[in-house]
Amino acid sequence: MDWLEAAILGILQGLTEFLPISSTGHLYLGRHFFGLNEAGLFLDTMLHFGTLIAVFSVYRQEIFQILKNPFNKLSLLILVGTIPTVLIGLSFKDYFEAISQTGITIGWEFLMTGVILWIAESIKSHGHKSLDQITFRDALFIGTFQGLAIMPALSRSGLTIAAALFCRINKSTAAYFSFLLSIPSIAGAVLLQGLEMISHKAEILPLSSLLIATIFSALFGYMAVKWMISILQKGSLKIFSIYVWILGVLILITQNLIIL
Repeated sequence: MDWLEAAILGILQGLTEFLPISSTGHLYLGRHFFGLNEAGLFLDTMLHFGTLIAVFSVYRQEIFQILKNPFNKLSLLILVGTIPTVLIGLSFKDYFEAISQTGITIGWEFLMTGVILWIAESIKSHGHKSLDQITFRDALFIGTFQGLAIMPALSRSGLTIAAALFCRINKSTAAYFSFLLSIPSIAGAVLLQGLEMISHKAEILPLSSLLIATIFSALFGYMAVKWMISILQKGSLKIFSIYVWILGVLILITQNLIIL
């Protein structure tokens, strides 16, 4: 992997982790385009580490407050929201990894992401709950959607934001809670991937390329969080629906799964 490939993949990961268009699906496409399938696990670990840095940077004050008072309501909401994600991830890990390797379903998953975003945006006017009004049932529901995003091209941020809107949470709070909820999810992915990488002795990529990929992932992840907050305050999710629908159709055409 040369520096340009590393930078492109870092940009892809950083933007698509927090924009509702699926980082896993885009990384699958990017790795295959550059022929980096064998080094995918090690690369994914560093790219996820980059986005973890990004979300820590944006929400460093909130994280500090949670660490100071780990039993406040926000901390417990994040914990409750993480439980279904962990259960789904551990229960179906092998099955979803097998699907991810073939890539046969990612076109349909991009299309499904678009449908969910479109429906969520259509009911945005009903959102009224602020952060202190989120219930533990809401957190459990949102966490379940996050768990479903283990499918390679179902967007984690897209599904959690949509789930929050379904729970009548206002759009700004939906983004805020979605990104905070991503922290244990991304951190867990980094930890599990790191352990698996060590046990399987994954191919080591050049350190300079990995550093570039991680830096670009962190920088563009930071930008994506800020951008997504702004979009949800005064923009529409439907533009992302259109994007993933177009991408999904193109993938299905190239896979000869649909013929226009």
